[in-house]
Amino acid sequence: MEILPVYDVVIIGAGLAGLSLARQLLLTSDKTVLLVDKRSDVPPPRQKVGEATVQVSGYYLSKVLDLEEHLLREHFMKYNLRFYWKTAGRRNSCYEDYSQCYIRAFSNIASYQLDRNKLEVELLRRNRQTPNFDFAAPVADLNVSLSQEGLHEVTLRNNGAVVSAKAEWVVDTSGRGKFLVRRVGLGRPNSIRHGASFVWVDGLVNVEKLTDLSPREIRLRRDRALTGHLPVWLATNHFMGEGFWFWIIPLQGKTSLGLVYDNRKFCGDLVCTPQKLIKWVCHEFPLFAHDLPSREILNHGSFRDFSYDCGQAISRSKWALSGEAGRFSDPLYSPGGDLIALHNTFITDAILTPHPDDLASKILLYDQLMRSLYEAYVPSYAVSYDVLGDQEAFALKYTWELSVYFAFYVFPFINDLFTDPKFVRLFLCKFSRLGQVKRNLQSFISAYYQWKKSEAEPCQEPLFHDFTDIGSLRGVESAFYHVGVSVGEAAQILERQYDSLRELARYIGAYVSSVVLSDRDILTNRSFVESVDLEELRFDPDEMRERCDKCTKSCGAYRWSFNPFVLERFRSQVSASLQPMASAEVGK
Repeated sequence: MEILPVYDVVIIGAGLAGLSLARQLLLTSDKTVLLVDKRSDVPPPRQKVGEATVQVSGYYLSKVLDLEEHLLREHFMKYNLRFYWKTAGRRNSCYEDYSQCYIRAFSNIASYQLDRNKLEVELLRRNRQTPNFDFAAPVADLNVSLSQEGLHEVTLRNNGAVVSAKAEWVVDTSGRGKFLVRRVGLGRPNSIRHGASFVWVDGLVNVEKLTDLSPREIRLRRDRALTGHLPVWLATNHFMGEGFWFWIIPLQGKTSLGLVYDNRKFCGDLVCTPQKLIKWVCHEFPLFAHDLPSREILNHGSFRDFSYDCGQAISRSKWALSGEAGRFSDPLYSPGGDLIALHNTFITDAILTPHPDDLASKILLYDQLMRSLYEAYVPSYAVSYDVLGDQEAFALKYTWELSVYFAFYVFPFINDLFTDPKFVRLFLCKFSRLGQVKRNLQSFISAYYQWKKSEAEPCQEPLFHDFTDIGSLRGVESAFYHVGVSVGEAAQILERQYDSLRELARYIGAYVSSVVLSDRDILTNRSFVESVDLEELRFDPDEMRERCDKCTKSCGAYRWSFNPFVLERFRSQVSASLQPMASAEVGK
């Protein structure tokens, strides 16, 4: 048996999580790393799904891993996320038939549309340029004997030879193979039961061109005053329905297309082959009939039930999980790359912590932090996926979720605060205070959507909404410009963001009540607004009416930090004189 040197770290799995963890370690230390993979081709010839990044993962890849030039040369910069809904009474066979929600301005923190295969080739190339890095593939008969104290033992077969190595740390990034999870018995279910079917087609699918309009008419459409002139195809475009969404992601020379669906509301058999998926999409969203039937399908894949949890992600015995080897929630909002960035950052810091007592305390914090950041996603996917079917309800849902993300995920990450134990303790305390509010809001918005299905008339004209029209979101995004802050300064910023989030949650409760009760005045009625109990928030029209009746004689005005009437476009009938009055009322 060939005896290899003792490694500081053995990483199992050469996908995005493993390759990026190796690069992070090699960039920040002199640790020796052995990366192993069962495949002979890394990456495999089949196209890899999971192309979209958001702010945390975009920052991690470009700034932390120093891949910015590669990303800008070989991949597309992403133009945020855009969402579309069919319009009642229209054929919906053209782009201009659809209502839209978006953010017009590029984010201050760049994100990218990744060709995963191309990125992984580059990561492996760069890692191999470092003398402290060894790579073994393909490997078979992999076995890991974890030690409670001391070095772990790894054995494998590579190129016909049986190889043995020892390692201080073992990190599993084997993806859905879940090497350590299966062997240690750490697998846990969650409440998300969703599936996906996806294809890659040749060339660029440009949704703006799915129309009968001439190029000149496309350029001069009046709604461009609202949507802007930037290339819409650079966004991750989502076409929405109750319990499902269809993505369009541009890659150089090809386009990724995929449907994600709630198994409780959608039958996966309808889209279980590439041909069925294309047929279904062209029927459900007829504008795609302009394009997709003639496209060459390059590759495809599917998952019938893709979401899961795990019992532990990092151990004081010096093993850890990253990427899909541990947990996966849902691809809506593209959190997968973020969790890789976060877990890799915690794991790297733990590996670089020399003192056993410091390491033990960090492991407790990091495992709790990993779980908290993951579990915060779950209600969004498990409770209120039905809300995807309505533009207004989704606008409320996404504005809240994006505000939480900007304040409690992006801001700490870009300031390297998640590896400061003082900050992590403070963060967990503040983050947990939002927990019940987050859960209540998801149920509240879902119930509002169900109420709307029977009580509200669908809009007969396309509506356009920029998420930042709700001014609190712009305020939360301003945290991106606070860089290099101390823990004390970060605590003050988080407290302000926490207060802003509670104001937004209160606004959602008051706004929905004003729609249900057909009473705009209660949106600025101090007594009514202050009666919204965020810890006990639930959708109950009778209770809303009762509270409203108690507050009708109150003449005090509630002063929001933003214009509370920005969502008037979603009401079935809007007074033409209301908007000026609203602006004056809040002192704009």
